[in-house]
Amino acid sequence: MPIGDILYIIAAVLFSIMTFAIIRGNFQRKFDENGHRHDLKKKEIKKDKES
Repeated sequence: MPIGDILYIIAAVLFSIMTFAIIRGNFQRKFDENGHRHDLKKKEIKKDKES
């Protein structure tokens, strides 16, 4: 197996790991420790203040 093929496989694996980590981090930032979405929580607080 030529060195180019090995480097290509390593680059593809690293790219997929980095992509997975970025998507996972973005998804986790949307929720608090109780599993509630941050954006929905803010809307509920605004509705309570208006009432």
